[in-house]
Amino acid sequence: MIEADRLIAPENPAFRDEDVIDRAIRPKKLADYQGQDHVRDQMEIFIKAAQLRSEALDHLLIFGPPGLGKTTLANIVANEMEGNIRTTSGPVLEKAGDLAALLTNLEENDVLFIDEIHRLSPMVEEVLYPAMEDYQLDIMIGEGPAARSIKIDLPPFTLIGAT
Repeated sequence: MIEADRLIAPENPAFRDEDVIDRAIRPKKLADYQGQDHVRDQMEIFIKAAQLRSEALDHLLIFGPPGLGKTTLANIVANEMEGNIRTTSGPVLEKAGDLAALLTNLEENDVLFIDEIHRLSPMVEEVLYPAMEDYQLDIMIGEGPAARSIKIDLPPFTLIGAT
């Protein structure tokens, strides 16, 4: 039975502790990931193949209803690839510069996890495509006839989009 004080008082310290506990017990490796055996088996193959090639894992799109482990799986991928994870949400990335700031701070084998990736603006999507395909960031400098495009190389990273 749910305690009434939790329903009306989420600021209760015991409630905050549950969030800390939830993060602590989340699996960190594929071997600890429970359920969805076919997903775990496929991810294990993908990750091992990338490691054997000494490359970043190919980009992933994960879809499904809330609460099925999309964020957990993204964190596991980052751990298995021995990289860090940078997490954001599609609606937060309003301008191309927002995404550029994230991309230029990535290191080799890092994971960029974009929740609600289907809500990215078309302008931000256009910056994302060359970053995904060529690990390059195309930036326009200046305006009008003096404008020019420069390319910034990015380290190999894995984009995981969730929707």
